[in-house]
Amino acid sequence: MFDAHCELAALVYEKHQDPDAVLRDFAADLIARGHRVVGMVQAGQCADSSLSAILLHSCEKLLLAQDIDPAAQGCRLDLARLQNAGMRIADALARGADLVIINRFGKRERDGKGLSYLIERALDAGIPVVIAVGQDHFADWIKFAGGMSVKLGCDRGALDTWWRTVSTADIQTGIGPHPTVCELLK
Repeated sequence: MFDAHCELAALVYEKHQDPDAVLRDFAADLIARGHRVVGMVQAGQCADSSLSAILLHSCEKLLLAQDIDPAAQGCRLDLARLQNAGMRIADALARGADLVIINRFGKRERDGKGLSYLIERALDAGIPVVIAVGQDHFADWIKFAGGMSVKLGCDRGALDTWWRTVSTADIQTGIGPHPTVCELLK
């Protein structure tokens, strides 16, 4: 499923960090420079009815929370809504992309469900992928990725450095294709 091009990156975050803000700003800058960014970034909190996501390729906000009792505890992710968001991302991906951003790696992705198929689809097409991974899920991420992933700190500088390494072309400056870090180390 994964190749050795290091085009798969985990933006690893601690509980006190906000990977969504980092990914949103990163995506906005790439889009402003003419790159086609496909995927989604979480908005709101998993444990309340505000759980939603922004589709980066359309700027549409999708509710991902279940319609349940407001006093209920735990994550309120509605799997049907997540699946619908995944289909929208897959449709956009089929039209081409320079980068795919997946909002979270969680237990569903760990089990090969959730949005894991989008990661595989993008990598099979040679499109770099970045996904937010909580530090508490990083061991599961390494197993899922078969060790073929770059670990990034949850900051914009780390993302920018990784992007310069894996992007095939910088549209704004006209820089052409260049090898990835893993290709250089082979």
